[in-house]
Amino acid sequence: MSFLLDTNICSAHLKNNRALFHRFIQHGGNLYVSHVILAELYTWAYGARNPAKRLNNIAGLLTDLKVSNLDERCAEEFGRISADLRRKGITVGGLDMLIAATAKVYGHVLVTHNTRDFKSIAGLTIVDWLGP
Repeated sequence: MSFLLDTNICSAHLKNNRALFHRFIQHGGNLYVSHVILAELYTWAYGARNPAKRLNNIAGLLTDLKVSNLDERCAEEFGRISADLRRKGITVGGLDMLIAATAKVYGHVLVTHNTRDFKSIAGLTIVDWLGP
């Protein structure tokens, strides 16, 4: 089983959340991020007074993770998700839909603490490693 880590999970890990250390060890080699999540992490880093420290932390994190490429299949799945949600009158942010599309295309379980924004996306498996 492979897992796509959402930005909030990566951020919690970078802040040394002890609950996540066990999960990272348990699922080592099967942990992924997408380019969207990397972009959000780099935005967080460059928004800091000391970007170098955060950039170093991200580089360290990436030694434990693989990157699932955002490709044409993800773009097509994004279109399906977006159209389906629009028909249902449900609003989900564009970046969240790209993250969900990536998880679905690669068969990853999405690990997020933001389950509310993803629960409306059909066929997406979600787990919250920070929840109760």
